[in-house]
Amino acid sequence: MSDPVSIRRLYGRRQGHKLRAGQSALVEDLLPQVSVPDSGPLTAEALFGDDRPLEFEIGFGGGEHLAGQAAMRPGHGFIGCEPFLNGVVGALNHIRDERLDNVRLHMGDALEVMERLPDASLSRVYLLHPDPWRKARHAKRRMVNHGPLDLIAAKLKPGAEFRLGTDDPTYCRWSMMVMNDRRDFAWQAKTAQDFLNRPEDWPETRYERKARRQGHEVWYFRYIRV
Repeated sequence: MSDPVSIRRLYGRRQGHKLRAGQSALVEDLLPQVSVPDSGPLTAEALFGDDRPLEFEIGFGGGEHLAGQAAMRPGHGFIGCEPFLNGVVGALNHIRDERLDNVRLHMGDALEVMERLPDASLSRVYLLHPDPWRKARHAKRRMVNHGPLDLIAAKLKPGAEFRLGTDDPTYCRWSMMVMNDRRDFAWQAKTAQDFLNRPEDWPETRYERKARRQGHEVWYFRYIRV
């Protein structure tokens, strides 16, 4: 089991380059309109005003995948959590430009938000290209650990899907080892090609394209909550 402290601490910088005036305006004006409430239980009705399927992305980067999924399924509600301000600005750009009204954002710890959801309330959870924390002494910081996975499993409906993507060989091996220890997730790969090919309903991100340009393999894992 993971050290509970290790999955509650956010490492690294919260902001990269300085925001331009237009980006600052997005943060000031649009972010409050689409932010997850700071307190209280979170339900589809509380977030979107009706009872709809909910999907959750942990660390959405620039927001391309989150926005792509939201555009494909306008009847679903999407919750995206990202600790870095520049990534949040990227998602806000997508929400504004694509007029997405089914996305809610949180700039901070995804697990704190997830804890406030009812059990068995999520239809999908996405964890794409998380920080690999390659050094062995930092392994407990990885999101693919039994502590976070216990929470993800609790919030997914039976038959719901957990998607994991990585281009890091160490994280790939680690994830396979950790997930193979669990009995509450069933890996959907039947052949080696099944996790080497990106599914059609898995929008590509800038991070993935950059990884491929650098000659990295990308692995796509799909698990069903048993």
